[in-house]
Amino acid sequence: MEELKYKRVLLKISGEALAGDKHFGLDFEMIGRVADVIKEAVAMGVQVGVVIGGGNFWRGVKDGGGRMERTRADHMGMLATVMNCLAVADVLEQKGVPARVMTAIEMRAMAEPYVRGRAIHHLERGRVVIFGCGTGNPYFSTDTGAVLRAAEIEADVILLAKNVDGVYSADPVKDPNAVKYDVITYDEVLAQHLMVMDTTATSLSMDNHIPVLLFALKDPYNIIRVLRGEKIGTIVKEDNHQ
Repeated sequence: MEELKYKRVLLKISGEALAGDKHFGLDFEMIGRVADVIKEAVAMGVQVGVVIGGGNFWRGVKDGGGRMERTRADHMGMLATVMNCLAVADVLEQKGVPARVMTAIEMRAMAEPYVRGRAIHHLERGRVVIFGCGTGNPYFSTDTGAVLRAAEIEADVILLAKNVDGVYSADPVKDPNAVKYDVITYDEVLAQHLMVMDTTATSLSMDNHIPVLLFALKDPYNIIRVLRGEKIGTIVKEDNHQ
């Protein structure tokens, strides 16, 4: 078995990434590409947990802002994540990869309720565990849900697959002079208000000493490159020494 930099990972995928160029709903070609890479990672011996956002269907604050009570809008967002989880699980299983969907809010007819010990059991048996409903609480993002699950399953790293290829000093779309960081500390991210994750997620990651590696999902094979230790994207950790 080839040398791996990480043995147990928490992969966070935004809902928008699953929509591909459609920007809404599900792009099954894109999901298939992601599933192929997850299958390869599992074959390499990596234990993979996945958290998926729901922004391709519903964003609680943005879509419900001012027109709905926040808690209810966030609950709708949690349901959106479960739709994504079920779709990804189905595509993985079509490709021969055993997958389990576990939700923070019980919906036993379609998914297992989240129990830490069972999640770790599934991971150790080579199953991909897909966590739905974020933390199960309103006012918390799926980024925070990803950090929480990563801490609970004792993941080596959080792989943050976004639509941008790393952390920049400013928005690279708006500022042509924006500089991309290879390594940056949690403190610098918080001090500069850089949008890696929201501040709650960043603080939780810092407090639990979990490195976060942000990279572009546009080429899903970046996930494999990261697992092999190639320098892709930006790593956020406690100190900026390599």
